[in-house]
Amino acid sequence: MRDTGFPRADAEHDFLRARRRQVLSRLATWLRREPDDVNIMLPYHEVVDALGFLSERRIGLRVIKLDTIVGSVDRGRDFDRRFRPTSGRVRERWERLALATRRGESIPPIEVYRVGELHFISDGHHRVSVAHAARLSTIDAYVTEVRTKLDPGGIRYRGDLIVKDYRRLFLERVPLTGQSRAAILVTDPWDYAQLGEHVEAWGFRLMQDEGSFADRATVAARWYEEEYLPVVGMLRQADMIGDRTETEAYMWVASERYRLIRTHRWDDEVLQAVRAGQR
Repeated sequence: MRDTGFPRADAEHDFLRARRRQVLSRLATWLRREPDDVNIMLPYHEVVDALGFLSERRIGLRVIKLDTIVGSVDRGRDFDRRFRPTSGRVRERWERLALATRRGESIPPIEVYRVGELHFISDGHHRVSVAHAARLSTIDAYVTEVRTKLDPGGIRYRGDLIVKDYRRLFLERVPLTGQSRAAILVTDPWDYAQLGEHVEAWGFRLMQDEGSFADRATVAARWYEEEYLPVVGMLRQADMIGDRTETEAYMWVASERYRLIRTHRWDDEVLQAVRAGQR
């Protein structure tokens, strides 16, 4: 922060500087042709809906890193991802807090929800914005910890929520656990929907063959052990994974297998037919 010895004037300059940085950041994003959501705060409710809410508990006052605050419960339009003001709408209150900070006055802790390592503000947007402008690295916060079905790891932008949402729905249909759960990864969110359909069809054929009912958890476990792992192993040996994830390679070869030779079996002949179909 600039310091001229006149706190009120400095607070005004602080706001104007923060606004200028926000405008320049938006321009740089446009020039680099980056996604529109790169500078947008993550909406708390959309994140939790995508990940699947389980529970929450208040854990009290903590010191948190400013750069872990990535979203808001309800004030996303007033500040960008780095909590720079997006308009002059918040100027009066912002400058009042900046002035209090410069005078060394006590500033109340903010309130946040914690999802994994990410924090979302429910109260204190202006305080965080002023703290960023002052180049602070931490801030006091009352924290409510939220548990979700999926880990929020990998969420950077709003667009990432689509992948998380489809993955959550897939795992509700195909309730894999442990290592098998972690192994299933695709980059296109729609692939999760297609894979869910595929596993359910596999489970239906299994029940028909064996003449007995199997619940979703049983189908998921048996599909992974009896279908997915052996096929991925064959694809590795045949050097047919390529630049896909293993799950994407499995989906591709399973689709090609049926398209080319109309079978659900797996053997070397199937892989040879699929490989020949690439040429």
